[in-house]
Amino acid sequence: MNLATEYLGLKLKNPLMPGASPLGDDLDTVRRLEDAGAAAIVMHSLFEEQLELEHETVERDVESHNESFAEATTYLPNEEDFEETSEEYLELIGKIKATVSVPVIASLNGTTPGGWTGHAKLIEQAGADALELNYYDLPSDPCRTGAEIEQRALDLIAAIRKEVRIPLAVKLSPFFSSLPNFVSRVKEAGANGVVLFNRFYQPDINIEDLDTDSVLELSTSSELRLRLRWLAVLSAQVDTSYAATGGVHTAEDAVRAIMAGAHAVQMVSALLKNGPDHLAAVLAGLSTWLEEHEYESLAQMRGTMNLKHCPDATAFERANYLRLLKSWHA
Repeated sequence: MNLATEYLGLKLKNPLMPGASPLGDDLDTVRRLEDAGAAAIVMHSLFEEQLELEHETVERDVESHNESFAEATTYLPNEEDFEETSEEYLELIGKIKATVSVPVIASLNGTTPGGWTGHAKLIEQAGADALELNYYDLPSDPCRTGAEIEQRALDLIAAIRKEVRIPLAVKLSPFFSSLPNFVSRVKEAGANGVVLFNRFYQPDINIEDLDTDSVLELSTSSELRLRLRWLAVLSAQVDTSYAATGGVHTAEDAVRAIMAGAHAVQMVSALLKNGPDHLAAVLAGLSTWLEEHEYESLAQMRGTMNLKHCPDATAFERANYLRLLKSWHA
């Protein structure tokens, strides 16, 4: 069975890969993921806040001694005392590249154009085959309009596009007023594809301690439906690369995502729960499903259930909402 696909211009042997997570931090785990069939390795995100804090720390430590005697070299911090997380991240790229033969996709998480975006170039120089911009901006300011939020995202994408020549994917949230319009503008800003969707770990409220609790809950297959809806709508209208992430746990989940229009499928929760070898089981199930349903290739199946090809397109639109509500029986 031909499971080959193309994502961000990268030719992949199949569509399955781990998503941005700690799975890429350990080289033994990375080897196991490749052995299980992962077509690429997506690294965890390097955050804008980390990079800005590191820059401020180094600048403060070094410049605080500008008026000291030149002989007082012991005043200066040792290099290892302010070794940047970014340097460790760049080293990790090289180590993963030396460990696996599949493409390595690095990840940056940020919301504002600034000096930190220059790290995209360093990531490219370190050997990353592509870069995923993990974008999420919480609009808590009532004075900021939706148009301003979108423009800031587009400016950030354009700024990073200027820094690198490698393929650029943008990992989005579903919280935009018009996703088809925004994704088309993301493409115009220089992105080669989008990842749907960012999965956020939302705080809970501790009613006894009057505090917030950080809660980490792994996804379930039910979360895939939001991704299917927008993959089906977007892939029929905006010609770019699509990756699904969030809610893919089984071979059937992967089939649904590809039918809706995904070129690649990222898995995190299922691999954290079941281990890297679970990817092999999903890959085998995907191949078996295609053979049993007489598909000759993955490409033949991709997009067959998007808005353009779906026999019942209203399932992705408003008409289905009323029909479902009226069909409920206690």
